[in-house]
Amino acid sequence: MERTSNGGMLYHEVQESNLCAVHCVNTVLQGPFFSEFDLAAVAADLDGKERQVMLEGASVGGFAPGDFLAEESHNVSLGGDFSIQVLQKALEVWDLQVIPLNCPDAEPAQIDPELESAFICHLHDHWFCIRKVNGEWYNFDSLLAAPQHLSKFYLSAFLDSLKGSGWSIFIVKGNFPQECPMSSSSEASNSFGQWLSPEDAERLIKSTSSVRGSSARNNRSNDNVDQQRPNQALSREEVQAFSEMEDDDLKAAIAASLLDASAAGANLGAVGTSQEETEKRK
Repeated sequence: MERTSNGGMLYHEVQESNLCAVHCVNTVLQGPFFSEFDLAAVAADLDGKERQVMLEGASVGGFAPGDFLAEESHNVSLGGDFSIQVLQKALEVWDLQVIPLNCPDAEPAQIDPELESAFICHLHDHWFCIRKVNGEWYNFDSLLAAPQHLSKFYLSAFLDSLKGSGWSIFIVKGNFPQECPMSSSSEASNSFGQWLSPEDAERLIKSTSSVRGSSARNNRSNDNVDQQRPNQALSREEVQAFSEMEDDDLKAAIAASLLDASAAGANLGAVGTSQEETEKRK
């Protein structure tokens, strides 16, 4: 029998700016293990390694190093959206492996997803996780006010629905952290994370559903009130509006990390060009 973790509590993060990748990683781990600055550092490290590989390829292929130095990061945008490679590297810290659900190695999960412990879902610029906690499945989408319980039957149907809508789905495998200290100190938490009992989560989901339903009935002139995701705490339009009010510190940190990586790449490129000119003079 699966051991109860975190005293039976659920860890959930509500959408902040464009930080759904941070929310996704932390809800997979069930605790505030990573900040946006941690993931930005991972992205900068990946960018640096990718530039180094491109520079090495340039010298072998006879191309100028500058031809391969991208000005923009492929792993993080200034808005805070991260690539799957960043999520993979972050979870590797905890010896967790991320593999696509549609690969041959994932065939058992395709047949019976209940055998797994966590899924990561991605479409366009949104990430969220579906996680088994204490033997029960929950949708930890940060657009929800609380984790949404999924029955074992509905889990398979939900995943099929996501795949049919174009979502990319990944399995997370490994030994997940069993405990996360639930401290009130700022070092152990963040402004958008919360611990909830399954009962409190259910009440929050029902409450937000009721509010949205009431709003829809009082505004019948709008027939398209988020029909596809009735339990969603925030609509896509609302999230976009909040995303436009990005946190200045986050932007500055990401921009600085990208600038450092770009500067390093430019220096390497200059060295490569100098070496190339020396060879030509010979």
